[in-house]
Amino acid sequence: MNLLQTLEAEQMASVRAKPLPDFRPGDTLKVNVKVVDVTYDEKAKANKTRERIQAFEGVCIARQGAGLNEAFTVRKLSYGEGVERVFPIYSPLVDSVVVVRKGKVRRAKLYYLRGRTGKSARITERTDHVAATPEAAA
Repeated sequence: MNLLQTLEAEQMASVRAKPLPDFRPGDTLKVNVKVVDVTYDEKAKANKTRERIQAFEGVCIARQGAGLNEAFTVRKLSYGEGVERVFPIYSPLVDSVVVVRKGKVRRAKLYYLRGRTGKSARITERTDHVAATPEAAA
């Protein structure tokens, strides 16, 4: 491992204390994002910052990059309009990621979902069956 990779590994460990779950394109994710609201207080003549956590739930349509630069794209429909957000995996603003359901897809990039709505935009659920062996039943 060269010097650059060791520095990246240290940075990745320092930013993300708990690892994210394993997910891939097609999975429905709930990404909890830290949102910082800055308002100006007239009485105190100072800026007030308030931090809250906001959930963004949608389908993961892509993962790109590697190492410290890895990111994933989540798409959802909001009031009939498609909204996409790109989240860096090692961002301090990404609080947590929860896999709501696993999708069964045959592509790495699901950009074709951008032109679809309704039934044609549905993704079937992936069920990972464990092979029935006598040892597993016991």
